[in-house]
Amino acid sequence: MTIVMATGTFDLIHPGHGLFLEEAKKFGGKDAKLVVVLARDSTVRSKKRIPIINENQRLEVVKMLKPVDEAYLGSETNMFEIVGKIQPDIIAIGPDQKFDVETLQKDLRKNGYDVKVKRVTRCKRAPLDSSCKIIKKIRDLDFGDEAFKDCVDK
Repeated sequence: MTIVMATGTFDLIHPGHGLFLEEAKKFGGKDAKLVVVLARDSTVRSKKRIPIINENQRLEVVKMLKPVDEAYLGSETNMFEIVGKIQPDIIAIGPDQKFDVETLQKDLRKNGYDVKVKRVTRCKRAPLDSSCKIIKKIRDLDFGDEAFKDCVDK
């Protein structure tokens, strides 16, 4: 069985996330196992923005996604630590992730991991195809008080 590892924030789940995970799993062939590693809240804050959904809830949702066989939170200090635990055959990089495939491949080898790195090139194009676009749309909407009448804070 081929183990494919995919990583990401997965803050506000949208169809692009689903397509990325489906395509990542295909890298491993028919009997592939897809293991997803989610960025920790501290990592998201330092590299992207404040996460909307906390890491534990993001992990819970990703575990429910059809292509996902297992999911874990990544390390806050050493991105290669989880690679040693999972021991993937392939690491899938998303079409919008800023990693350079060749550089990551070299860094993995320097750290003792013989893992193929492949980039998913297909992406889902839609008006709300990224978490940032969803956040911007929500920010720009003019909700009246009526929109929140059924919201219950606990």
